[in-house]
Amino acid sequence: MPRLPFSGRRSARSEIDEETRAHVAGAASAAAAEVEGPPTAEPDPTGAAFFDVDNTMMMGASLFWFARGLAARKYFTTRDMAGFVWQQAKFRIAGNEGSADDVHAIRENALAFVAGRPVSEIVEASEEIYDELMADRIWGGTRSLAQKHLDAGQRVWLVTATPVELASIIAHRLGLTGALGTVAEVVDGKYTGRLVGEMMHGPAKAEAVMALAEREGLDLSRCTAYSDSANDLPMLSLTGTAVAVNPDTELRAIARSRGWQIRDFRTGRKAAKYGLPAVGAAALSGAAVGGAIALRRREKFPW
Repeated sequence: MPRLPFSGRRSARSEIDEETRAHVAGAASAAAAEVEGPPTAEPDPTGAAFFDVDNTMMMGASLFWFARGLAARKYFTTRDMAGFVWQQAKFRIAGNEGSADDVHAIRENALAFVAGRPVSEIVEASEEIYDELMADRIWGGTRSLAQKHLDAGQRVWLVTATPVELASIIAHRLGLTGALGTVAEVVDGKYTGRLVGEMMHGPAKAEAVMALAEREGLDLSRCTAYSDSANDLPMLSLTGTAVAVNPDTELRAIARSRGWQIRDFRTGRKAAKYGLPAVGAAALSGAAVGGAIALRRREKFPW
């Protein structure tokens, strides 16, 4: 499995802690996932499909659009938004070269902007944000791939770093079974701003899929995983079939070397716009990644 974005040497203890967080995050996400049966006369109970969201099911980054929607609702300032975009872009762009400090900051601050807010309030806002900013960004080709699994009697889950509440709304809007997403800690019906374990990224996605498969009796050799990013190799390598959708350069090369199917639903213009790491591309509306630095320094976004 590829390493999470740490650089330099790590102690055995830090590696164990990292694996533990991924395991805890995966178990929490699987526990939160919905498991309704597929709407067919002849269900396939051991087969399933798992779809990444950012740049796979949706153009750009769902977490970015979520944050943008919350910013429009005055949950935080445009300056906060700039910092959030820069931090998330570093996480996606750096890959396995990010520093331990960066990863710690992202983990600690990923959901800080909803701390103290009731879950019901964020769920309601998420429904509005999906309809306003996300619905028109769903890749029709990827949605059709998901529908083929549903038509074959298989259940279909999204697997994403976005909060599980928002991920579940996206899944429902698309008629899918449910979602495996990042789980936030909740006390007395309100978010604490802390994560349960780890963000749903890299190895944590594989942990979530394995936990769900064990609980639901899925045969992973009969399952299919879809993603655009080499960061999702742990999940893609877990299932019997892996499909690279709108792949980044690294995943495209890996898919070719392993004989995986490649599906690209982007036109040339869209590929240029969305082929960058998801948060950077969405935040910059197709501009060069270097422009993120300028965004960080500005009072407003050019929206």
